[in-house]
Formats: sequence, C-alpha cells, structure tokens
Amino acid sequence: MKKYICIHGHFYQPPRENPWTGEVESEESAKPYHDWNERITKECYEPNAQAPVMDSRGQILCRINNFANISFDIGPTLLSWLRRRSPSTYHAILKADRESISKRNGHGNAMAQIYNHVIMPLCDKRDKITQVLWGIRDFEFHFRRRPEGMWLSEAAVDRQTLEIMAEQGILFTVLAPHQASRMRRLGFGARWAALPGELIDTRTPYRILLPSGRHFHLFFYNAPVSRAIAFEGLLSSGDKLNERLFGAFGHRGRAQLVSTATDGESFGHHHRFGEMAVAYALKRIEDHKLAYLTNFADFLRQYGSSWEVDIRENSSWSCAHGIERWRSDCGCRIHHAPGWNQKWRAPLREAFDTVKKAVDEIFEKEAGRLVRDPWAARNDYIIVILRGGKEERKEFLSRHAKKGLSPEEEQKVWGLLEAQRWRLLMYTSCAWFFDDISGLEPVQMMKFALRAIELAQPYATYSLESAFLKILSQAKSNLPGKGSGEDIFNKYVRGNKKE
Repeated sequence: MKKYICIHGHFYQPPRENPWTGEVESEESAKPYHDWNERITKECYEPNAQAPVMDSRGQILCRINNFANISFDIGPTLLSWLRRRSPSTYHAILKADRESISKRNGHGNAMAQIYNHVIMPLCDKRDKITQVLWGIRDFEFHFRRRPEGMWLSEAAVDRQTLEIMAEQGILFTVLAPHQASRMRRLGFGARWAALPGELIDTRTPYRILLPSGRHFHLFFYNAPVSRAIAFEGLLSSGDKLNERLFGAFGHRGRAQLVSTATDGESFGHHHRFGEMAVAYALKRIEDHKLAYLTNFADFLRQYGSSWEVDIRENSSWSCAHGIERWRSDCGCRIHHAPGWNQKWRAPLREAFDTVKKAVDEIFEKEAGRLVRDPWAARNDYIIVILRGGKEERKEFLSRHAKKGLSPEEEQKVWGLLEAQRWRLLMYTSCAWFFDDISGLEPVQMMKFALRAIELAQPYATYSLESAFLKILSQAKSNLPGKGSGEDIFNKYVRGNKKE
C-alpha cells in the first residue's frame, strides 16, 4: 500500500486597508503590533517560512520552509499585503511553491482562493464569476502559473459555484466530510449510498457530475485529525501529529491519502510553535520514507477518481446549519455570553444588499455609456488593481471603452469600478462570523460600504447612505452603550473616517 500525506493550511486575513488611504490603520487589539496582519505575520507566516527543527537537546538542526511541504492557499488580499509589507516572507512563499512543482511531478503546493473570502452560495452568479476570475488572476500574478485547485471561503459550496470554477479551468476543491451527501462507484448501474454525518471515506478523491455535464473533483479532509490540529493541542508534538496521521490509514492495498485542512494560522498563531511540530513531523516522514508527502493536484494526477459524490447544497465547514452563520442568528458563535444573540446578522446583510443593488444599477447604467460591457470590464479590473500603472490603465481602456474617453469620462469609469471593488469587499465573511456587530470586522466592512456609497452617490437620485442606515438601525449590539448598527457606523466609521 502506498501511503500519502497532505497537510493543508488555509491562510487568510480579511482586507484591513482604509478604503480612502489604502493603508492599514492601527488596531488596538493587535498590540504590541500595529495591526493584526503584522502580528500574525510575526507569529505564523514568517515562522512557517523558516521553521526550526530541533534535536533532543533543543539545538537547531535545520530550518524548513513549511510551505514547500504542505498544501496551502493564501487569501489574495493578504498576499498583496505581504508583498508590500513583508517581502521576505512573500518571496519565501513563492519560492516554496516553485520548489514543490519540481518535487510533486509538476504540481505546486499553492491553491488559489476566492478573491475576498465571501460566502459563495450567498452571492449572485455575476459576483461568483468575478470572485473566481479575480482569484485566478491574482494567483497567476503572484505565482506565475495557472491554479489547479481553488479554496472556497469557509468551504461554503453550492453546485453553481462548482460549475463556475469548472468553466474557468479549476480542477478541484476541498470540503469537509459532512458536506458529502451520497456516493457511488463510477460505472453503469451503480447505486447511490447515503452519507450521514462524516461517513465518507476521505482517503480518495471523488468526481462530481455538474448540471452542464462537466466533471469536477472533490477532496474531503480527515475531520477528526483536522479538529485535533485546530482545537485539541495536537501541534504540541510532531511525534503525536505523526501518530494521528498514520493512525488514519486503512488496511486496504490501494494508494491512500490522509489529508487534513485547518486555518493555517493554527501553525504558530493559534498554537505557539505549531510550525515547529509541522516541520519536525514532515521531515521525519520524508527522512525515514514513512510515506509520500504530496498535494491534492499531484495525488489526483496519479490516481484520478473511481467514485462519484454529491454535495449538501449550501453547506460549509464551520456552521452546523449550512450557511446561516453569515445571515441569521443560528447559534454558531465564538463565545456563549449569557443573553447575547446574533440577530444583527440579518439586517447587516440586508443593509449591504441595499448598497449592492443601488451601486450595481448605477454601474450598469453609467459605466454602460462608456464601456462596451460593464461586467466584463469589472472582471478585468483586477489587473488594474494588481498592477495599477498608467500602461495597465491605458491598455484596460483600449480593451473596454466604446470610444476615446475624455479625462473626465476616464475618471468616471475608474470611480465606478472602484465603487464595485469596495462593494465586493464589504461582503467579506468576517463581518458576520464573530459575536457582535461592534467588532473590528463588521466595522471594517461598513467602511467599504461607505466608500462604495460615496463613489456611486453622484449618479443616484436619492441618498444611498440614508437608505443604508435605515436598515442598519435595526441591527442591535449586545454591548451596553454601543446601540444600533447606525450608532456604530456614525461613531466608528463616519466619526473615524480618515482620507
């Protein structure tokens, strides 16, 4: 039996930039660091690029770039921040992917990620397409290759999202085992078997047949080992990690893949020195030839899939109720403070939906006068965001403008596209994940909403902000004195706005 091991890290931080200045402001809760990006870089991303392996006396034997040995995805907005603010870490990550390509039969460890961590089943089709395209193009910009796999934010999935990824050439994604609803062996006449709970065999890839007739592939990670890594202290010891990994193999003779998937921040931020446990465990596996270290793309190329699977529509890895954590008071939260609720989630999403509707209508009408296809232009705008130079802007307009534009018309196009950019960013999932609307993340997404409103307002016939705040006022904080979403907006967004 051939044993393969794949540890996956989902590395992600929400976009934290001030939408008026482009800079990340000081975040009090991240002290002694300036902000959470900086803090987690020092506690996780940087250490994983040079993780020490020690002997029994505590002497450092070598340093290992974990990114060369694990499968990983990194949020596009985080990767752009690392490129600007921590270039040594950024280049170490890119180098690790290049090294993995040579070690894994031409398949790199890096996977793409949906652009700004939205909950895809809650998006309309047009936004899903943009999220996938921006994620792919961002990946190509940094890693200089096409992605084979793509990570879905919170592993939140529906068939339409898989269809769009397949249309764009993505081969696979990774889900939690409870997201599989049924399975059958490939072949004529095979019968479906229901999969309650986490019953699916996670040691092999699966094929899903999409409504269009396209095939897509799904991997399901080992949930018990992944939970032990994330929540049960398994990263306290590299030997214990290996013991759990090897305990997950079965006794059948075919090649088997034991894979785990957790937030990459588990490796050093959530669990101090977790990067050392990973480095030690994987080096020991490699040195003693205990198993093959691999990534999902490499294993899929070697063994394909002989099973078909179906998914639980609108499911995710971190909400027991599907995707309700990002739109309702479903009970999923971080802490369970007496008397607290998350009823604020629904009006927050409704308020953002109001902004989206208005900004989209204005964009389609006003940009439609100047560019041939506003939505195709939006999909292409990621190149301008990433490169931002005069030549890129000139080439962009040559591809999309209906005619030669005046300076004023050009500025109008850029303003409307920026309104779309911030409108997309305001749906970043962290706005709903935590326990109160007064938290750092909901406030940040309100800033993005305000910026989108400001850019679209000159073309509106009514006050977009007033319509937004009318709904936001229905969201109530759990903290005494914080008031409603409108109060929080006025104090922490409009009151602290810096241009």
